[in-house]
Amino acid sequence: MRRVFIAAVLVVAFAILWFAWRDSQRESQRARGAAPVAPAPALTSSPASMPAEVGRTFSAEQFPIVAPLNRADGTIDRDLAVVNELLESWRTNFPREGNPVGENSDITAALTGDNALGLALIPKNHPALNARGELCDRWGTPFRFHQLSGERMEIRSAGPDRKFATADDAQWDPP
Repeated sequence: MRRVFIAAVLVVAFAILWFAWRDSQRESQRARGAAPVAPAPALTSSPASMPAEVGRTFSAEQFPIVAPLNRADGTIDRDLAVVNELLESWRTNFPREGNPVGENSDITAALTGDNALGLALIPKNHPALNARGELCDRWGTPFRFHQLSGERMEIRSAGPDRKFATADDAQWDPP
């Protein structure tokens, strides 16, 4: 009985030390991670469903992958490819985790730095993000993400009519 008690105490002590070490490693990685993203300025009159473009800028040099996202001279096909590039970059930086999971706002939070490394792949003040923290297409509709596997994600846009399941929808099908 005494041996069991001692073993249990040692297991608990080891677990406490391991979690403390892991948390300190995360803090250290976060400190060495991506440059901090400036908080987004308050929006003046943008509805929650529209991209928050008013008064919002970001550094294209600091975030080159997302620089072409929703640009006026771009296309929805290019936008879908950019979002796919974001997910590929995520998988490169988090190879054991696969794609970020959840709803659009959860996936966007992970891509904007709410992750174990504090790594932001898209700035929180990017014009493609709406007030609810969702990544939106060029018409202001949040993208829909459909997890096909741990490393394959289908990305959908409602298109110009802003309604899903109509003829003008656009979709990225991973290889």
